Amino acid sequence: MTDLLTSALQPRSVAIIGASDNIHKIGGRPIYYMQRHGYQGAVYPINPAREEIQGHKSYASLAALPEVPDLALVVVGGDKTVAAVEECAARGVKSAVVIASGFGETGPEGLELQRHMVARARAAGMRLYGPNTQGLANFGSGAIAGFSTMFIEVPPQDGPIGIVSQSGGMSAMAYGLLRGRGLGVRHVHATGNEADVTVGELACAVAHDPEVRLLLLYLESIAHPEMLAAAAAHARERDLPIIAIKAGRSAGGQKAASSHTGSLANEDRTVDAFFRHHGIWRVRDPHEQARAAQAYLKGWRPEGRRIVVISNSGASCVMGADAAEDNGLALAELSRETQAAVASKLPGFATASNPIDITAALLSNSGLFGDVLPAVAQDPAADLFFINIPVAGAGYDVQAFARDAAAFEAATGKPVAVAAWQESVAGPFRDQGIATFPNEGEALGVLAQVAGHTALMRRPRAAWPALPAVRLPAGARGFLNEADSLALLARHGVPTAPMRLCRSAQEAREAFDAIGAPAVVKACSAEVPHKSEHGLVALGVQTREQAGELFERFDARMAAMGVARDGVIVAATRKGRHEFMVGARIDPVFGPVVVVGDGGKNVEALKDCAVLLPPFSQDEVAQALRTLRIAPLLDGVRGDPPLDVQALADIAVTVGTVIAGARGTIASVDLNPVMVGAAGDGAVVVDALVECAPAPAGGSY
Repeated sequence: MTDLLTSALQPRSVAIIGASDNIHKIGGRPIYYMQRHGYQGAVYPINPAREEIQGHKSYASLAALPEVPDLALVVVGGDKTVAAVEECAARGVKSAVVIASGFGETGPEGLELQRHMVARARAAGMRLYGPNTQGLANFGSGAIAGFSTMFIEVPPQDGPIGIVSQSGGMSAMAYGLLRGRGLGVRHVHATGNEADVTVGELACAVAHDPEVRLLLLYLESIAHPEMLAAAAAHARERDLPIIAIKAGRSAGGQKAASSHTGSLANEDRTVDAFFRHHGIWRVRDPHEQARAAQAYLKGWRPEGRRIVVISNSGASCVMGADAAEDNGLALAELSRETQAAVASKLPGFATASNPIDITAALLSNSGLFGDVLPAVAQDPAADLFFINIPVAGAGYDVQAFARDAAAFEAATGKPVAVAAWQESVAGPFRDQGIATFPNEGEALGVLAQVAGHTALMRRPRAAWPALPAVRLPAGARGFLNEADSLALLARHGVPTAPMRLCRSAQEAREAFDAIGAPAVVKACSAEVPHKSEHGLVALGVQTREQAGELFERFDARMAAMGVARDGVIVAATRKGRHEFMVGARIDPVFGPVVVVGDGGKNVEALKDCAVLLPPFSQDEVAQALRTLRIAPLLDGVRGDPPLDVQALADIAVTVGTVIAGARGTIASVDLNPVMVGAAGDGAVVVDALVECAPAPAGGSY
């Protein structure tokens, strides 16, 4: 990380290959910006057609410079781009920013040129930013190796925010929105095609800047999640919030992301799980990033999600309560003592319970906010405060309202957000540094975000001390049959229904005698992973003769299909209160992931599931289940008992350790259904399918 910071973000010298005297050209902007914003290092314009550029001596080539620059900005196009990168590598430049497009984002030929540039850079130990990027800008050091027009439109101001983005346009938009709110921004970096340096790696470097207190990211793909995970880990250590946009949520968006960056999009639920796992908060667009920035910079770290709503309008109290519920915030239940203290400050017709309606009496008594807020502040149930002012103006001492709110916030450290649509009301609150929004939805959305993100960053990190040594049957490939799949899971502690694999009708009858009625009889073939679709499953088998007959029928059916005949399973019938599924797979980007959710035959149609990344705890599984549409069933409905969530969570954790312990030999695990009983009754897997990963080329596991 030090090399990134010193050679790219804090370079001692910068060369601009393709420099221009025109500040409105790409080759002229960086020089102009560095002169205006305090860069103290050496600036070397390179343009053989000019002797001087913007007051700096111009050089004919990189080789003509008096020293090797730390950073080179390549702004020439076409074939000259590749030649310039090769020259930088040969000269010993540490970092190069390649502005030009026409590489990996255009197709195979462009991708090959891009790979060639990276290979030359890596061979020389040089880092490459881009190509197809707007460049890097560090307003802390004045090193601006970029050309964004936004730095002219909205004058820069150094501050505690860092922006790292694959898209130059999105980095500029986030910068403009933040500056429009009066917030200073230190880092504005775009990685473009990410031929070498990615958002994750650059985010890790920015996270090590001690002056940065909020980090905003924009991603279209996550090529090296381990670097982003490292950035998040360091950010948690120093209590640095990261707010990320991951574009390409929809199928259309994923296609657009691929064509725009030349990178494959990541599966969206897994991205969500990755962000949650690493304490990164995901939002939809730069407007959401900018909207919450001031709240984060205030250092708010609320202990909970209980909110106090205060307004001078009964209707606004009701709407504030509705908006709080919409955002998952609970109205704080104020103690009797708190309510009595509030009531003593209000007129008799006002409401002292939460939400607190101080009524139109505010017009005649401008001190009501200043009286009520301290009265509520000491109540342990009050985590967050929301002031909703639907109307004020002539006759109201809005300046006093704002001063009282600011004094309260300063004295208590409690988060306070204000909703006021009138500029004459909102302005004084903003001037006092209060987080102010045009409506209750935005205000409460920000409070909910900060509370949720605080909990996410503070969540204890699960640890799996040792992974099991998972061994597949000798020669296994493709899918394991059901008997082998269940046996593998049972060896590692997954509860499975009693079963026997039978090789003859007589063995099937004997298995029925041991297991009892009602039994389940199923064909067993590694080549038929979905047996019910072929009529190869029979439920409610009542006699030994029926078990034997089913063996003959299923064996004949498999023979007719021309598939492997591994036998027939006779299993005990196991029922539960609800059918769930637990699955696991190896994601090509993120590695092992586990899926848990609603099960049964409609699992693929309903897709009511949550994704977790190992390692995770049983509590995290339970929390994930609470996000599902079927969550109300967990606690029992219409007289049904609560479900055994703990038993289901235990299975999910065990499956996670199995796929992680298999160390790449298992591609996926599918347990469906998992029969979950009432609380205390446990859970059992009645069907399983394990898929082997392809063996490494030229070898075996």
